[in-house]
Amino acid sequence: MAKLYFSYSTMNAGKSTLLLQAAYNYRERGMRPLLFTSAKYAEGGVGRIHSRIGISEVAELYDESVDLYQVIKDHIAEAKVDCVFVDEAQFLNYDQVWQLARVADRLKVPVMCFGLRTDFRGQLFPGSSELLAIADTLREIRTICTCGAKATMVVRQSLDGRVLTEGEQVSVEKSAYVSLCRKHWEEAIGRWPVKGPE
Repeated sequence: MAKLYFSYSTMNAGKSTLLLQAAYNYRERGMRPLLFTSAKYAEGGVGRIHSRIGISEVAELYDESVDLYQVIKDHIAEAKVDCVFVDEAQFLNYDQVWQLARVADRLKVPVMCFGLRTDFRGQLFPGSSELLAIADTLREIRTICTCGAKATMVVRQSLDGRVLTEGEQVSVEKSAYVSLCRKHWEEAIGRWPVKGPE
């Protein structure tokens, strides 16, 4: 039975590396995976999933207007699809998460989503929130804080190294983020709780 999977973590935990390895394993066995990534990471109109260890692969782009169920159904009409991989799944919207659930439930194709759980303010991303609610299987990918404890939070830093506590939820500048444990995140932002969405 096909399932909807959500593997989540903070920055720099190896989500994209795991995705690319899993897709490689499918191909090595003669199977056909489909890869998707957010249009926020388009390079000259081309989607590419990058890993910090230096591997990458071309992927189809999605933005909030894309009907992922229909796109995947169209691919299946051309040739069998054995698995769907979605990178940067935190950027999915509510409808797209349900579209991916329908891919698993109705088209019988497993869907593996990889993304961040929370933003730099400690708030859930919309895509992550819905995936946490409805995914069949949840997996936390662990990384560590500077103290060696499990990192569960992320801070955004300005170019001069100041920790930011306000601003847009989405910024694709990965170098501006540091993964921390909850204790050191709270100390870094200097207040608790961070005010949630209105």
